Amino acid sequence: MSNKTFLFSLLILILTVVMIGCLSVRQVPVVVQTNLEKLPREIGGYSAIDGTFPESVYKELNSDKNIYRHYRNGNGDLSLYIGYYGTAKGGRTGHNPYACLPGAGWSIMETKMVNVGTKDSTSSTRLNYIRARRDGVNTVMVHWYQTGGTTVVATGIRQNIERFRGRLLHNRNDGAFVQITAQVQDEEVESTLRKIKDFSGQVIELLPKYWPVEE
Repeated sequence: MSNKTFLFSLLILILTVVMIGCLSVRQVPVVVQTNLEKLPREIGGYSAIDGTFPESVYKELNSDKNIYRHYRNGNGDLSLYIGYYGTAKGGRTGHNPYACLPGAGWSIMETKMVNVGTKDSTSSTRLNYIRARRDGVNTVMVHWYQTGGTTVVATGIRQNIERFRGRLLHNRNDGAFVQITAQVQDEEVESTLRKIKDFSGQVIELLPKYWPVEE
């Protein structure tokens, strides 16, 4: 190893130790206002009713706030789930659909990235798409992670990077897992995906306005 390489590695190590030390002496903020329950019940022509999970599911999710709603219009239902985790809980869930769907008996048939646009941006956001099947019915799902209210990412790895940056720069690394789903027959898969993508774009725009407050 050359002297330059050694010195560079030593510098990185020292900076890492310093950053970890700085983070460890900061007071961890706590959630003082959840706000997500104020998310509109009327979105893009859909009207919401609340859904519930068994108590065992809520205990397993262990989030600071769960939002589970069924948004309905004359053309079908879309289910929205948001699981929010404050900085004190690490900002993210340990669960993901790639494990949870097979665990519930669903066979994953297709996965890919989809581009979702929003009215407030000229660029699109890449989100995760899953189609799973059980007993002749398809679950069509789009999901993503949202960190610090405004940052939207598709993977847990990218979310971890954003969480570290948020903790270092702003002393908070709270985040949420968001998924929008519908259960449909084969011939409805493509049209349902289009509806979910449009709805996802509207949720992405709304979430920063109703993001929880930490102090």
